[in-house]
Amino acid sequence: MNRPVAVITDVTDLDVGPATDILRDAGFEVHVLSWDVDQTVPEAAREAVIALAGYAYLGRSFFEALPGLRYIATASAGTDMVDADEARARDVVVQPLVGVATEEVATHALALLLAIERDLLPVATAVAAGAWSEAYTAIPRRLTHCTLGLYGLGRIGTRLAQLARPLFGRVLAHDPYVATAPDGVDALVSFAELLAASDVLSLHVPLTAQTTGAVGAAEIAALPEGASLINVSRGELVDATALAAALDDGRLRGAGLDVLEGEPPRPSDPLRAHPRTIVTPHVAYLSDRSLEGYLRGPAESAVRWWRER
Repeated sequence: MNRPVAVITDVTDLDVGPATDILRDAGFEVHVLSWDVDQTVPEAAREAVIALAGYAYLGRSFFEALPGLRYIATASAGTDMVDADEARARDVVVQPLVGVATEEVATHALALLLAIERDLLPVATAVAAGAWSEAYTAIPRRLTHCTLGLYGLGRIGTRLAQLARPLFGRVLAHDPYVATAPDGVDALVSFAELLAASDVLSLHVPLTAQTTGAVGAAEIAALPEGASLINVSRGELVDATALAAALDDGRLRGAGLDVLEGEPPRPSDPLRAHPRTIVTPHVAYLSDRSLEGYLRGPAESAVRWWRER
């Protein structure tokens, strides 16, 4: 009897060794592709029933190359690397990896928030260059006089609310799928009300057709003067040109970003080294504890599905 076939779509910054071992121990023949580079599938891998997704986009050509595919496990809470319409039409299960790094991403968002609000990066850079008390050119504001706005109240947004609530005067949130405000959130409001009230706006929604570009020039203009923006979700949620313009003219205090549009972003991306941004390389998920979940979780979910199908 032939062994079932599984593919790993592309090699990312995560070691594929643990996932490969898990799949092979469960009886799978495993092939590691480079779909992000050449979009080719060797003949021996075309019978794959399971795919572990990386960063490569899995659109119609991917599904056509693997006609027997039945299950895709992603190594993130987001599934935007998979063409949802194609998967649905072909009855392919798409399983995100949820809950593995809730604490880490919420903590990272809070760290970016505090670093922007306290102007830590410019000040530390100035001190390293020889300045001292004169390093502060902008006076930080007291957060208990500010409102934190959360766009999205999934696991991460909810956890950030709990962590940040003691620091802020108010925490408001908008999420059309949430009916009751969880602990840490003072009130649920409309998106327009959220924008108008948020001294700090933090984004915690998946990338979908509805959320792509959700924060554009008009939304940024609706924020209070001197607001700051935090994004640990997906870069494409924000109009990068509008954000850069608002940072340039000082309408926004700053932006803490763990994600940019197109990763790795082009060297000329204006947000990478803007004096009002702190940009980290999509590592909000990372910790000693979460890493094991990312290395093993997608393969474990795939094996579990195969055995229970």
